[in-house]
Amino acid sequence: MVMDHSTHCPGLYCGRMRINGSWGECGACPRGFRAAANSICLPCKDVPTFYDWFYLGYMVLLLLVVEWYIIDQTMKRRNFTKDVLSLHLSSLIENCLAAISTLLLTEPRGSINLHACKVKRLSDWYTMLHNPSPNYEKTLRCTQEAVYPLYSMVFIHYSLALLAMLILRPFVVSNISGGRGKKSIYLTMYLIPVLVVIQATCGGLMYYSFPYIIIILTFISVAAHLAFRLDQSMMSLFLTSIKDIRNLAILLGHWLLHAYGIIAITQLTNPVLHGSLLALVPFPTVFYILTSKFTDPSKLHPD
Repeated sequence: MVMDHSTHCPGLYCGRMRINGSWGECGACPRGFRAAANSICLPCKDVPTFYDWFYLGYMVLLLLVVEWYIIDQTMKRRNFTKDVLSLHLSSLIENCLAAISTLLLTEPRGSINLHACKVKRLSDWYTMLHNPSPNYEKTLRCTQEAVYPLYSMVFIHYSLALLAMLILRPFVVSNISGGRGKKSIYLTMYLIPVLVVIQATCGGLMYYSFPYIIIILTFISVAAHLAFRLDQSMMSLFLTSIKDIRNLAILLGHWLLHAYGIIAITQLTNPVLHGSLLALVPFPTVFYILTSKFTDPSKLHPD
């Protein structure tokens, strides 16, 4: 059935394209298009917002940080040795190559700029749940990527990161790490499908909550890192945090992630006020160290 220009399609995401001078039937818009208020499929030409870029950065960091954690746990080194650093550096290069390739493969291709459709509501991430049924009869299938390309880019990045790992990591393991680190490859091969499922099912929820997730997890993680120290005295915690390169790197990583979350929440709309909030980044670490003497289990007595 050919639709008239003035005919409005049912549902939030059903639209129509102009084909051979006539308006086609209502349905899903092609990839890179989104139905406007008048139900016409228009190309995504918006520029990603500051928050959009931080969301994409978060999804890249999520994979990178978990990979680093896997490497750290599987290598079981108390210091940054050559084999550990080589694996960390390999993971960083793999994710950087995947991120740059993803930008170049997304419209406009060959450029690090992006054409996007603006995110308006949570339902934009779950269009398959909003297929209308006019007159409660046949369901009109209008599932599409209304948040193009924020949804699909993450899948592309994870796929390219997996490919880069399978190409680069075995070389690093065999030639630099002396054969150690194979387990990190196997665990990452399990990790990436898990992250893909999370993105497919919870992408919209992650989009709106990722700054708070970062801040909460960095609070918990830095406390857990300090709690595993054998000596819980204030002076020992302070000295081991600044003298041990591994501990210092872990703390600085937590602080950078915490700052990332604060910037994503505030978006620095008020640079002076929101920039001053970054001074609170070391607060969880300092608070733990200053109050460690009150929570040291060795100083608790049953009487």
